This record gives sequence, C-alpha cells and structure tokens, in this order.
Amino acid sequence: MGLLLLALVLLVSIVMIPLGLPGLWVMIAAAVGYNALTVGAIAGPIGWPTLVGTVALGIVSEILDFTLAARFARKYGGSRRAGWGAIVGGFLGAFAGIPIPIVGSVIGAFLGAFAGAFIAEMSNRGSGAGTATRVAWGALLGRAAGAALKVGFGLAIAAWLLLAAWV
Repeated sequence: MGLLLLALVLLVSIVMIPLGLPGLWVMIAAAVGYNALTVGAIAGPIGWPTLVGTVALGIVSEILDFTLAARFARKYGGSRRAGWGAIVGGFLGAFAGIPIPIVGSVIGAFLGAFAGAFIAEMSNRGSGAGTATRVAWGALLGRAAGAALKVGFGLAIAAWLLLAAWV
C-alpha cells in the first residue's frame, strides 16, 4: 500500500513540474516520508545514496531550468547582459505570475525571460528592436527547453525513487 501511495505522489509531482510548482522537491520529500513510514527511521528502503543522488539531480535541474534562457539568449546573438536579463526576468515573472489560475506563474516565467532579455539587450548595446526581439525569442525558447528538461529530470527522479523503493 505504501509503494502505491508513493507512486501516486510521484505521478502528481510530475504533473506539478510543468506548472511551475515544486514537484521535484515534493518527490524527494515523499521519499523521505516513505522511509519514515515504512521502517520508522530515515534510513528506510530508499537508501542514502538514492536520496542524495536525487537531491543532486534536483539542484542541477533547477540550475539548468533558469540558465538555459541565458544560454539561448546568447546563442541568438545577445550580450551577457541579455542573458542575465533573461534569468532575472524569468525569475521575477515566475514570482509575480499572471492572474490565471494554475498556469499563471509558468506564463509569467516565459514572458519575464522574454521581456528581461529584450530590455537588457536594448539597454546594453542600443540594439535595434529586431535584434533585441531575436535575442528575446532565444531566451523564451531557452526557458521552454529548461522547463522540458526539468520534466525529464522529474521522470528520472521518479523512476529512480520507485525502483529504490521497490527493490
């Protein structure tokens, strides 16, 4: 019964990730909870190497999620400043969100990365609107790639945790 409940929490957590919610961290917390409930101590069926490994994957995923917007902005011809604008804009957009239930923070993160890269590129070099728009589209695509990559990391973490709990 505990394994089924863990699987259900992991499935819901995977759905949370593209919505901008902390699905990765809910997965890891569920693994710790599973250990505590099945054995009565943290050192349960899911071992420390698995827990540490999934935390490391979660951290790498979070870093890539935000930095890919900057990398793509640079790839599309933007300055270093545009890359930082994409990161800061994406973070602020996710935090502020848009008043749309459930997906508002995701839309805010995408729009924030676009706007941050656009504004930073326009202010840095005095580039034309065409160049700044191309750079901003790159940041938007990078943000989308980061979100997709984060879902992939979530699937890997869920599979690893399920396998560790089952074996």
